[in-house]
Amino acid sequence: MKRGNRWGWPASIVVGMAVATCNRAPGQGASAASQETTAARVHPAFSHELPRLNGEHLSAKLVEVSYGPGGSSPPHSHPCPVIGYVLDGAIRSQVRGQPESTYRAGESFYEAPKGVHQVSANASRTAPARLLAYFVCDRDAPLTTPPAGTGAEGSSPP
Repeated sequence: MKRGNRWGWPASIVVGMAVATCNRAPGQGASAASQETTAARVHPAFSHELPRLNGEHLSAKLVEVSYGPGGSSPPHSHPCPVIGYVLDGAIRSQVRGQPESTYRAGESFYEAPKGVHQVSANASRTAPARLLAYFVCDRDAPLTTPPAGTGAEGSSPP
């Protein structure tokens, strides 16, 4: 996993546009949103090369994952690249073959396609934690699958 401080530039643009749109006064047109976006300071804070993907079949999905105190997900895999961004608290994460890391609010990380996510858990036993998972997948692919060789079915994203 590669550690970063914030979302990559595509997510920054999407989030910036959403904030500008939400902050508009009723009745203001697109030009007001453009002016607010132009005034924002945007800089790339996370970057990671993606594997070769067929752009004709891709979709991007943003999923919020919440863990209660001490909460965790069972081992799982994602068929596509994932960027995680911690919103609140701290998340412990480990992909098979890599060391376990803890990411705190404002930090991001990358997961390569088909890596077995052995640890995905709240680092705290007393406070909740939340993260956003940004998936770039084939439109028809499930976001989450059991680790290869288990034979279990599943597609809910942790």
